[in-house]
Amino acid sequence: MIFNGIIKINIKKINILSINYKKFLILLIILGEKPFRAKQIMNYIYNFYINDLNLINNINKKILNKIKKILNIKNIKIYKIIYSNDGTIKFIMKIDKQRIETIYIPEKYRATLCISSQIGCFVGCKFCLTGKQGFNRNLYISEIISQILNVKKIIKKKKLKNITNIVFMGMGEPLLNFKNVVSSILIIVDKYCLNFSKYRITLSTVGIIPALKKLKNIIDINLALSLHFTNNKIRNNLIPINNKYNIKNILKASKEYINNSKVNKNGLTIEYVMLKNVNDNTKDVYKLISILKNIPCKINLIPFNNFLKSKFICSTKKKINTFFKILKKNGFIVTIRKKRGNDINASCGQLSGKILNRIN
Repeated sequence: MIFNGIIKINIKKINILSINYKKFLILLIILGEKPFRAKQIMNYIYNFYINDLNLINNINKKILNKIKKILNIKNIKIYKIIYSNDGTIKFIMKIDKQRIETIYIPEKYRATLCISSQIGCFVGCKFCLTGKQGFNRNLYISEIISQILNVKKIIKKKKLKNITNIVFMGMGEPLLNFKNVVSSILIIVDKYCLNFSKYRITLSTVGIIPALKKLKNIIDINLALSLHFTNNKIRNNLIPINNKYNIKNILKASKEYINNSKVNKNGLTIEYVMLKNVNDNTKDVYKLISILKNIPCKINLIPFNNFLKSKFICSTKKKINTFFKILKKNGFIVTIRKKRGNDINASCGQLSGKILNRIN
């Protein structure tokens, strides 16, 4: 390939969805193109949702052909769309022979998009269907961004509520796909790309300590810790990676992150799944109070969402309410997560990417 008529380089085409505006601008300058072309093309991709450079009609074909020699747009495909009775929508997207799931959750004043970062999950939490699927691979930057663009295009067509919040709470552990997740967030917040506020982005993690330490120096977004248990012995069994990163050290690293953050001024979000006779007793709530007493946080209690062949049962409403009241009485901000999309297996812990017979 010829750059400026003097340098010959063999290069694989770059998917525009994998780079932010600044990197795209540099590539166009290397090609000898005017900087304003970058804004033109980004506008077509992120506001008009084109997935073919040939569809850009206000740029000379010679210029487009030169750009197409090193750049392309490659979206992942939507395999199936499933609608819940409560308005939640599950988007099943096809990657190679695999499937990932992305969930659109509309509410009265906002709409949240729950996106995936891996095909399957490496962590293997025993109360999560994704964990039971096993791990295939990390998603590429373009595959993370494609999820958002695909859903935005559909909801615009159907005149549904615009996405206001993005959460990395779908399939996979985001911090085990660190480079691609961070790069995708930089595209999500880029004003010439998806243009989301960093205050509207949340990353949920089981607590990958080295990645948390790196993250605090790179990007400031909302952090949610999937803690779920107060006892290392139980957490080691149900979240095996706890054997490597234990509760004390995870909380220390999480506190360091929020202390360095402007976005998390109201504290860390603690996610706590409610499992009958596992972590829902009175001693559990007081242990939770004890380990969180010096950490600014809000606690989100998550009623367990059942899935096929699961050995776990959701705590009773009475137990969940008791947990809630004790936490509240001890000065914590606490919420109980609403079940959304449960009828289509789109709730927390139910995502698998598996194609079920009933939706084929």
